[in-house]
Amino acid sequence: MHICFLMYPWENINPERDTTLTFIHECVLRGHKVALCTPGNLTIRDRVTSAFCQVINPPSKISLNIKAFYKSCSFKHQMLPLAGFDCIFMRANPPMDPLMLNFLDSVKDDVFILNSIEGLREANNKLYTAAFGNIHEDIIPNTHVSKNKEYLIRQIEDSNSDKMILKPLNGYGGSGVILIEKSAMKNINSLLDFYLTNADGSFNYVILQEYVEGAEKGDIRILLLNGEPIGAVRRVPDAKDHRSNLSAGGTYQKHSLTKHELNICKKIGPKLVKDGLFFVGIDVINGKLIEVNVMSPGGVVPVNKMNKTKVQRKVVDFIEEKVDDMLFKIHRRSKLRSEVQDS
Repeated sequence: MHICFLMYPWENINPERDTTLTFIHECVLRGHKVALCTPGNLTIRDRVTSAFCQVINPPSKISLNIKAFYKSCSFKHQMLPLAGFDCIFMRANPPMDPLMLNFLDSVKDDVFILNSIEGLREANNKLYTAAFGNIHEDIIPNTHVSKNKEYLIRQIEDSNSDKMILKPLNGYGGSGVILIEKSAMKNINSLLDFYLTNADGSFNYVILQEYVEGAEKGDIRILLLNGEPIGAVRRVPDAKDHRSNLSAGGTYQKHSLTKHELNICKKIGPKLVKDGLFFVGIDVINGKLIEVNVMSPGGVVPVNKMNKTKVQRKVVDFIEEKVDDMLFKIHRRSKLRSEVQDS
């Protein structure tokens, strides 16, 4: 299999905890040709979409230790056509670059892309989570999305809770997520001005969300593959921060999914698959779905460590099956077409 990881720069990887590196390592161990490129290295020439790639030169002996593997990697630098790959594994960090998806539109029918272009367009920001909530299924917190300051202030004042969560629509990694309290209402006006207003006078959307009791104890990151949970871990915030993201100082604890958490996965799994979102990380707090992460969901390293498993094997198995199905269909059509042509 030939696989291209569309990702962040190689030198930005932390080999101690990087999820993408675990997938790269697994693919190289299996003998697949692996190339890496960043969104800024896509190009079109003579109507062919290509990428300036780093192609991994696998060492003669591939270390089973991922950190040692990372240090031993060397590369060839080549411009390669994306349609020549079997799979493009999307691992670029949010926020999503819409131009990146425009480049990939030209090859989406030739290559298996994980996650799908259409799915990423629909689900790349926090609005997607709202698609799973309705009056019959109380699985998301009460949520307001607006750029109207007066409306947002009114929702804070009318809330039954003293606390609410405010976050930018396109934030990631816990960036910009703050806890607001009615006791500090004098600061809300200037705070909303900061979040809503750009230097050019335009306005941003923000999310104002009901504070879920128990959030101070952290959240549950659940990894789903093809709509089914394949691993979970509890993320616990630092004593000085309300955010549980590892990038914000959070730590991990082992977690077994509850019946309610499994039910959330069952409810949202079919839509994820329908939208081509095959590898996803969701965040749950006290039985409420908080976020759906589709760009480059992390958590594989702690899930593996806490449960003595290798989640990356399941994901690469899935990719291989999808590629085999795609290649079989291409071969079958070519064979049948030849029969008609030779008749």
